[in-house]
Amino acid sequence: MGLPVEVGGPGPGADISAIKTAYSRHIGRKILLVGVLLGLTGATALVATAVGAAGISVADVWRVILSHLGVPVTLESDLAETVVWEIRLPRILLATITGMSLAGAGAVMQGVLRNPLVSPYTMGLSSGAAFGAALAIVLGTGLVGGNYLDVSRWLIVTNAFIFGGLTTLLAFSLARFKGMAPETLVLGGVAVGYLFQAGVSLLKYISNNDALKELVVWLMGGFWGADWQTVMLLTPVVLFCMAGLLLYAWDLNVLGAGEEVAASLGINVGRLRVYTLTLTTLAAAATVAFTGIIGFVCLVGPHICRMLVGSDNRFLIPCSCLMGAVLLLLADTLARTIIAPTEIPVGIITALMGSPFFIYLLIKKKRQWWG
Repeated sequence: MGLPVEVGGPGPGADISAIKTAYSRHIGRKILLVGVLLGLTGATALVATAVGAAGISVADVWRVILSHLGVPVTLESDLAETVVWEIRLPRILLATITGMSLAGAGAVMQGVLRNPLVSPYTMGLSSGAAFGAALAIVLGTGLVGGNYLDVSRWLIVTNAFIFGGLTTLLAFSLARFKGMAPETLVLGGVAVGYLFQAGVSLLKYISNNDALKELVVWLMGGFWGADWQTVMLLTPVVLFCMAGLLLYAWDLNVLGAGEEVAASLGINVGRLRVYTLTLTTLAAAATVAFTGIIGFVCLVGPHICRMLVGSDNRFLIPCSCLMGAVLLLLADTLARTIIAPTEIPVGIITALMGSPFFIYLLIKKKRQWWG
């Protein structure tokens, strides 16, 4: 007798169903991770607002926020309201927005240029912003010459923003001679960055003691000037830029398979690079103009998220934004409290946190960055 033959076994329909189920589970885990990071960002912000020289409970922080949202609550003291609403909360929100901007911009730049070491800073943005700030601090002048504004914070911010964006524009101009090749863009940014660094060094050399001290403090990065006006100005800019980048997440995913593949599928690679790099530069330059140079967040945040959610930009971009916010909130809290009441520039803390982690990544990474 022959062996019985099984009839009605699994066919192509069952295979497709299994693939859909596995895909849904995979996507669900990534959505859950983004949700967890969102909750972690909110919790970190609440705790960071409570921590400081004047001890305030998380419950008091929450009551102050609710009272300003129109919810009838009883506040324990006027001191808590003043400290939370006027001093700490604007700073915490500025740190959150800055972390989102830098890490989100870093993730997109690394993807669109296919280089794991690229960030707004390696493209020369920080050097350009530093030169603009140095012009305002040392010479009291702006791009168009003359004291078109009082020598004040807004002159520094305006100069830093203009020159920060100018570095990317110059890098684009250099890259056009080579057809917008990624390596030319990166090297062009590095070259322009060194040019502006030389300008900063010259301005340091000719500055007086007071101007030199102010410039050095600005270059270290920090949130000393945080206020509600700054938060209200930067929040829509950063959210608009990140939302615009998310609209092209699928195109960035396809570009990860190679320029030839992307072009064969109808993606204009050159236009995609111009669009995404313009938005990342706008977001990063806007925040750096107010905070000074805060390094490593734009490198470390995206790499942590790439290990957690992979290179799918639909999830990598929001995950990087939230991770950058958490990292910068932790760094700022350490900067305010580690030797309180003295405050350390937050750029020093991010460098101390980011350098060992990045060295670890470079040593331990066994596979290709883009696979």
